[in-house]
Amino acid sequence: MIKYLQTVIALTVVIAFCIAPQAGVAGEQKSILITGASTGIGRNLAETLADKGYHVYAGARKDKDLEALNAIGNVTAVRLDVTKQDQVDAAVEMIRKKGTGLYGLVNNAGVGGGGQVVESPVEDQSFVYKVNVEGVYRTTKAFAPLVMESKGRIVTTGSIAGTISGFPGFSAYSGSKHWIEAFTDGLAVEMEPHGVTVSVVEPGNYKSNIRRNSMARGMELTKAAGGEVTAKMKEDYEKTAARELSYKEPDDVSQAFIHALFNDKPLRRYMVVPNAEEQAWTIKTKVNELVQLNTWGPYSYTREQLIELLDEAIAGNSGTEE
Repeated sequence: MIKYLQTVIALTVVIAFCIAPQAGVAGEQKSILITGASTGIGRNLAETLADKGYHVYAGARKDKDLEALNAIGNVTAVRLDVTKQDQVDAAVEMIRKKGTGLYGLVNNAGVGGGGQVVESPVEDQSFVYKVNVEGVYRTTKAFAPLVMESKGRIVTTGSIAGTISGFPGFSAYSGSKHWIEAFTDGLAVEMEPHGVTVSVVEPGNYKSNIRRNSMARGMELTKAAGGEVTAKMKEDYEKTAARELSYKEPDDVSQAFIHALFNDKPLRRYMVVPNAEEQAWTIKTKVNELVQLNTWGPYSYTREQLIELLDEAIAGNSGTEE
């Protein structure tokens, strides 16, 4: 009987150890900071990671969102506006005092909008870049030392808009996502000596609040400037909300983040789209850009040389574990 109980206890310990995905060095729970975790992709990822047993520092700006996030097990809500250095510094200090370390940073906070170049005030463009560019730079600079101590991961939310940008009124948003592409590549080289890997997750159209928030912000600015929020503006908002709510939940996007954060062979880029049309659209845009770059000048590649380069690139990126 005693031997039977010993065997049961031993098996229980082994099983408990094997099913603990969050276990790090010495069994410590890995902590991940997510900016912009109140809704959409950020909220989905926070809930997914927490459900898997990881500890999540979930950044948000509003009291109601902080309260809702704190109600989730394994989640610690953090007041964090990525445009405010004092809040970023306070978040760093809080994590250091808690002593949990920081294995992963997910730069997810972002806004849409910007408007058409000729028609829109410079301030509208600047607002997008203040959040999507300066905010990412600010948080990465502040939290990178903690991630370096853990030899962890830095992952940023990009977009297929970082490739597809031919829409009137979206140059600011697309431009900010183009910047994230360059930022990711440069940061990856800088972090490599420190044992930190860097990735970008590029979602297509999934359910989030970014489009509605952008339009609501535009109407608020119109009112603040003494203008009238027209029936057409309200109608456009309702149509946008209906379309946004019809999109798929970003569960697949969260899975890409999990691969980037914890897989032994993380990718530099993850494109996650809800349908074949968005995949084709994005890849064809990249191919067209390649053709355009190769058209001018005396050093252009032949079709056969381009195919050879493609084959080499495919071979160099094959064999990645799922």
